[in-house]
Amino acid sequence: MLNLKHGKSIYVAFGLTVLLWATAFPIIKIALHDFKAENLSALRLLIATLILFLIGIIKRIPLPDLRDIPFIILLGFCGFTVYHVALSIGEAYVSAGVASLIVSTTPIFSALLAIFFLREKFSKLAWLGSIVAFIGVGFISLGNGDKLTAFLLGVISILLASFGESIYFTFQKSFLEKYGFLPFTIYTIIAGTLCMSVFLPNSFHELVNAHMPSIISVLYLGVFPTVIPYITLAYTIQKVGVSDATISLYLTPAISLVLAYFLLGEIPTLLAIIGGVITLIGVTITSINTEDK
Repeated sequence: MLNLKHGKSIYVAFGLTVLLWATAFPIIKIALHDFKAENLSALRLLIATLILFLIGIIKRIPLPDLRDIPFIILLGFCGFTVYHVALSIGEAYVSAGVASLIVSTTPIFSALLAIFFLREKFSKLAWLGSIVAFIGVGFISLGNGDKLTAFLLGVISILLASFGESIYFTFQKSFLEKYGFLPFTIYTIIAGTLCMSVFLPNSFHELVNAHMPSIISVLYLGVFPTVIPYITLAYTIQKVGVSDATISLYLTPAISLVLAYFLLGEIPTLLAIIGGVITLIGVTITSINTEDK
């Protein structure tokens, strides 16, 4: 966990990460009124790429080594293309607050990937925490029984988004050490955008016909929840490690639920709230025990 030995810059970076990511969930919901999920994601990443490309030129960030480019493209595809498209698709079927709760399973997927690919250990209590978390997801899934099939499609899509993001977080450490948090973030977001380029023509068509709230939402998503949190989280991971940097991100769903209420008037069902609490408890147990190992 973050503690007093860490400098103020860590707390500022962490606070920005949590707050801006929390805003993304309800803002995506607003933008989906005029944009399809894949087109919204393509525009969002394009805006982020243009900003980061300019930053890269100003700071004279060099190109990555040729041998690392395939891995950077893969991580960019998983962490940005898969994550943003799957999340936006999911939010077409579930509420913004529920989506933020399901995304909180990302640390569990990250831990499981670390076990199978990085040979990290997983305690029995951590396995129990994982089971508890996914039982919570099951409760969330049952929290919208009137449209269960569509709701389950949304849940599965968001779980796919979490899995894609977990691949990005799990395998980024060596590249962060080699390139630094800012260059690596620029490389992977540009890679994710290139993978989305096929959707850009339709994205521009929808942009021309979109209403102003949706246009503002896309601009906001491209600048704030996309560019800034990934840089600040990469910075935090580089300074304090993956476990310490991500464990307190469980604050994100709580903030997102409040924002979804005020911005969208969303009120989750009691069963969804219970499932969310169970999920967060399970994820916390898993992450704490993984960290102890």
